[in-house]
Amino acid sequence: MADFEIPELTEKRVVPKLVPGAMSHSAPHVADPELQDPLGYPGELVDNWEQVAIDKLGELKGKYRGLQVFLDACVRCGVCTDKCHFYLGTADPKNMPVGRQELLRSVYRRYYTLAGKWFPRLVGARDMTQEVLDEWYNYFHQCTECRRCSVFCPFGIDTAEFAMAGREILNSVGKGQKYANEVIGKALTIGNNLGLSGRAIADTLESLEEDVEEESGVKVRFPIDEKGAEVLLVVPSADFFAEPHVDGLIGYGKVLHQAGISWTFSSYAAEGGNFGLFIGSYNNTRELSRRVRKAALDLGVKRIVFGECGHAWRVAYSSLNTLAGPFDFLDPRYPVPQHICEVTYDLMKRGVLKFDKSQNDHMVLTFHDSCNVARASRLGDMPGGQFTIPREIIKATCNHFVEMSPDTLYDATFCCGAGGGLLTDELMEVRVKGAMPRMQAVKQVADNHGVTHMANMCAICKSQFTKIFPYYGFGKDMIVSVHQLVSSAIILDKQD
Repeated sequence: MADFEIPELTEKRVVPKLVPGAMSHSAPHVADPELQDPLGYPGELVDNWEQVAIDKLGELKGKYRGLQVFLDACVRCGVCTDKCHFYLGTADPKNMPVGRQELLRSVYRRYYTLAGKWFPRLVGARDMTQEVLDEWYNYFHQCTECRRCSVFCPFGIDTAEFAMAGREILNSVGKGQKYANEVIGKALTIGNNLGLSGRAIADTLESLEEDVEEESGVKVRFPIDEKGAEVLLVVPSADFFAEPHVDGLIGYGKVLHQAGISWTFSSYAAEGGNFGLFIGSYNNTRELSRRVRKAALDLGVKRIVFGECGHAWRVAYSSLNTLAGPFDFLDPRYPVPQHICEVTYDLMKRGVLKFDKSQNDHMVLTFHDSCNVARASRLGDMPGGQFTIPREIIKATCNHFVEMSPDTLYDATFCCGAGGGLLTDELMEVRVKGAMPRMQAVKQVADNHGVTHMANMCAICKSQFTKIFPYYGFGKDMIVSVHQLVSSAIILDKQD
């Protein structure tokens, strides 16, 4: 099944012995010029790329004050070394957070510190060479920017900032990643990561309406480009067709239908995901965010609601207002933006939604906290709402729920292994190995508590687990959407 060694799932977590260079061969495909140019990057490695890279590093540390602090603050205490899922799964020391940071920090010392300029070997400073560039490309694409290391670092150093800065420098010298840049190009020109036409999305939604009516006896609409609707629903494009994503999308529709809220998708902004974040590009992240604002204005909606997607919610929650605002044309009674789980939770608490939990009795569920929701955002108006709200929804719709090991939950959650632009086949080895810590926690609850399914509210996690579960002996349909559970359990009012 695999041409690489799959990590063993031990009963207890084991910190591996160092295997230098274990993943030095792993690298994603390089973007062609036609993928680089539309994003504002050179199509191939520029002649003076060494100096361009050094200058770009200087620009970024001046532009992002957090990066400057992170470059200087590390004291090599070692706390982070066993916190990264990629180190635990690969044993490569460059996949330790401090090891990954050192890739950038060593060049920073050489060109931007006095000690590095005069005594480079003494302080571990390195020249910007082809070897360094290749290391950056390989290892900065073995980071999912999940930020777990920052939770444990006593200084709060965020390795994601290093990966994003490294990728932005790589793009600026003409060595971008094919997968991420191709996705961004489609979203900027067509309106979604998958390049789906508005007609194709409309046809899919029409089929969904027929399926839901046949299954439930209730006509639930899935409208697109409908002017005057109250809510613009922005979802990851995988929700339109992939499994189990689409089952969650059906759940969104049923919730809004039962609550009597008019809503619509937009063919212009048919994408919640924003890969501009993954490559550290402010400009591309902003342009993708502006599509959401334009769609909201064109359709005359009063609220913007995002579907189940981890990094989409991270960008929306943290940056939508500053990147694409103001949103003063929306109804001020609602936050901008809202998450579909917030909408469902509020309706649930007000008694608008009723559930028959027995509809999910064939499953014993656990829940996987998605990194970008857990560590980079919040849900609701209460501290920790990003942890409690999805669990409250699951418990309201299911009778059998079991938590995984506490050291793998909440802000200590382990990444699925494919976020940050790693959801591409040529990185399957690092994806499988990076998923090991989460698979270990799943195996524990499956063996000890009979867990059969894992719920999740992130499109990338769902796609990753669908692929990865079989490598570890689980069924690919073990992963389900949170709103898939809602969809099965919700009691819809019958129409006359």
